[in-house]
Amino acid sequence: MTTLAFDGGTVPAIGFGTFELDDAETERCVRIALDVGYRHIDTAQAYRNEEGVGRAIAASDVDRDELFVTTKVWRGEAARDDVHRSTRESLDRLQLDHVDLLLIHWPADEIAPMEETLEALTEVREAGLTRHIGVSNYPSEMLARAFEVAPIVTDQVEHHPYLAVDAIRKVLAEHGGFLTAYSPIARGQLADDPVLTEIGERHDVTAVQVALRWMIQRGDTVALPRSSNPDRIASNLEVTGFELSDDEVARIEALNEGRRLIDPSFGPVWDPA
Repeated sequence: MTTLAFDGGTVPAIGFGTFELDDAETERCVRIALDVGYRHIDTAQAYRNEEGVGRAIAASDVDRDELFVTTKVWRGEAARDDVHRSTRESLDRLQLDHVDLLLIHWPADEIAPMEETLEALTEVREAGLTRHIGVSNYPSEMLARAFEVAPIVTDQVEHHPYLAVDAIRKVLAEHGGFLTAYSPIARGQLADDPVLTEIGERHDVTAVQVALRWMIQRGDTVALPRSSNPDRIASNLEVTGFELSDDEVARIEALNEGRRLIDPSFGPVWDPA
């Protein structure tokens, strides 16, 4: 298992995402993921599957100290008291006494000032309910402000070869943080990409494995692929047995076209891709 070091700790570079999996499916898939070697599991209050994650972890033989569990506070819970309450409710659903990373899921300034939310996350961290805190879906300017307020370690955003996030990566690098990429395989759209497929054929791997290798090879990015197929769950973790050349990396980076797949009405004004 490849890990990424950041200021304050380490995190498995490939995690298992659970977005859009219902509770029962989450339990099944997380149990498979843990069995094949995943040690980083990502969920959120808004996914409504924290209980499934909790049941899978409880049923696993994997020691809790080997796991890195992330959940996210929904933007509607951004006020100080709600952050505290909802975090404890998440822990109850997960059957854990703490998570390893707690994020605010989306900016929510119209609900509570960023400073209030991040100060509440810091208080939760100081209370021992999470080891680390961070943000999700923060563009670069907002992310830079967040670093001034709280000891955050990551920004979890949509990122794949079709959507660059260079401005966010720059801010994270300046503060010793790391990028967490959700939808790293572009909701399945990468599977038949001709450039990724050709590169994969050189290494005897799939287009998806090429994309995931491209991310973690940089040393500043954690990727959260999601699948309900047992074979794909396993193959998404098998991305350490080959190295991409500088030319191959350049070809992958040239695929960027600013293709954003998740952009709700309450989302922020994004950086140019």
